[in-house]
Amino acid sequence: MDFEDKVALVTGAAGSIGKGIAAHMIAEGAKVFVTDLDQTSLDAIAKELGEDCKALAADVTVHDQVKKVVEATTAAYGKIDVLINVAGVTGAGSAVEEIDEKTWDFVFDVNCKGTFLFIKEVVPLMKANGSGSIVNFSSKSGKTGSALMSAYSSAKAAIIGLTQALAFELAGNGVRVNCVCPGITEATGVWNNVSADYVKNMDMPIEEIAKKFTAKVPLGRLARIDDVVQMTCYLASEKASYMTGQAINITGGREMH
Repeated sequence: MDFEDKVALVTGAAGSIGKGIAAHMIAEGAKVFVTDLDQTSLDAIAKELGEDCKALAADVTVHDQVKKVVEATTAAYGKIDVLINVAGVTGAGSAVEEIDEKTWDFVFDVNCKGTFLFIKEVVPLMKANGSGSIVNFSSKSGKTGSALMSAYSSAKAAIIGLTQALAFELAGNGVRVNCVCPGITEATGVWNNVSADYVKNMDMPIEEIAKKFTAKVPLGRLARIDDVVQMTCYLASEKASYMTGQAINITGGREMH
């Protein structure tokens, strides 16, 4: 996946998947701008990834902060060829009648509004260039909803709808829009949060929770970070030049539609 002379903007880059994507793209020749909530964490990541990585902290739900990140990216690198919207939250796992309105809104704001705001600011640049690739993050739960995660499942389903709508809307401008739908992925904040919620709600040890999830996967294991990184970067690359509007499962066969 050759990203030579390409510029990528990656949100949610302080997490293991976002950082992995940034590192992989830099290794393939890209210049990468990363964002997340904490500047100190981002500075450490930028230092680790080297001179082809720059960073600025922002809240993806605040339009002015999103605009500043996009402006900083173009000031540093002159353009944006790839946008990867990793930033997301699960919210606390609970029965629907126990979800408060603030939690529901927070889950939708980060997952959906944050994705929308970055797309809104980056698309004019891609249109002007006559090309671009956007990869959004949905989830297995966006395909088939997960019990006790109704806000998260709903928000991730909305990401698929947004991806498909924009694929139609932007195809004539040379901009492709796809999304990935990972299953539970090892060594991520999502797995830590989900497993903790299930331990609490099901009164089972973490080892048993892991076995229950793994038993549902035909390939017999949870996703690994590199599984998600490789597919995301493939969709962002020219190797996927005939793909748009797709929601690609990374679930070891658990999700097949």
